[in-house]
Amino acid sequence: MFPPAGAADFLTAHGWGNALIEPLAGDASFRRYFRVVDGDRSAVLMDAPPPQEDCRPFVTMARWLEEAGFLAPAILALDEQQGLLLLSDLGDIRFRETVDADRREEAALYGQAVDLLIDLARQPAGPVAPYDRAVLHREAGLFVEWYCPAVGIDVDVDGYRSAWDAVFEHTLAAEPVTVLRDYHAENLMLVGDDRRLGLLDFQDALAGHPAYDLVSLLQDARRDVDPAIETAMLDRYRAATDVGDDFLRAYHVLGAQRNAKIIGIFTRLWQRDGKSRYAGLCPRVWAYLDRDLAQPVLAPVAAWFDAHVPADRRGDPLAIAPLAGTLA
Repeated sequence: MFPPAGAADFLTAHGWGNALIEPLAGDASFRRYFRVVDGDRSAVLMDAPPPQEDCRPFVTMARWLEEAGFLAPAILALDEQQGLLLLSDLGDIRFRETVDADRREEAALYGQAVDLLIDLARQPAGPVAPYDRAVLHREAGLFVEWYCPAVGIDVDVDGYRSAWDAVFEHTLAAEPVTVLRDYHAENLMLVGDDRRLGLLDFQDALAGHPAYDLVSLLQDARRDVDPAIETAMLDRYRAATDVGDDFLRAYHVLGAQRNAKIIGIFTRLWQRDGKSRYAGLCPRVWAYLDRDLAQPVLAPVAAWFDAHVPADRRGDPLAIAPLAGTLA
């Protein structure tokens, strides 16, 4: 977590030449974050190095969210060629640690996060590409591309695609909304005395079904969400928006798609990128996936999983991989 080579000159050019640069965070991508502190003011330096990262979608969405009345980091300075952004600082109080520290806060904070999604769904979709069938297939395909080989499963890829194709019709919204796509407890900040929700990690936003971000929040790959909270928050969303059973079907199809995708991504992060801790998150994601697959709407996909992925190959790929040869 050393600052990028151009950071000092970038900060000097924008009036932060005397600031201290402190490591803040990294994530599953190539992006890194630093806090810059100059006296009583602070900001966040994002390092999104080209060609691995393109900072323009983040900038577009940050400005769109701000114009729509949501709290996202303001763009204070930008160097697209270097992939350097100076952002307003949303502080250190994160949703994840707050609910983990005091479960009495859980219902209220999840309710606040659901209400933000209700407001987001009332906005016309932002300037983003559609979350269409092709994208859904490409993402779901990460499961058979990465996870299955890692645990020693040779699968019927065409049958896998056909199974998903039979259910994706439920996910194609007649009126798409902005889908942030990584809306969960570690990407939400509590800002100011009123603890307004601040948004992070929205650069991959697309225009799609409003159920997707709800799944991202309530079937969180990084923390256990009580099923009672999930049910209560689904009820809260449905009561406020008057959506019917078709919304629930979309919720579970998107939940299964997202969870299959995440298992593939987490396996890739372990195998390709050397980030082994992500493999250990897969059992939680499998639990969500199995719950979704139990829904009648997902019968074709569930049948494929039952035929190709036995129970003893559903879990942590890092733990299963060494045993794959003996599990046939």
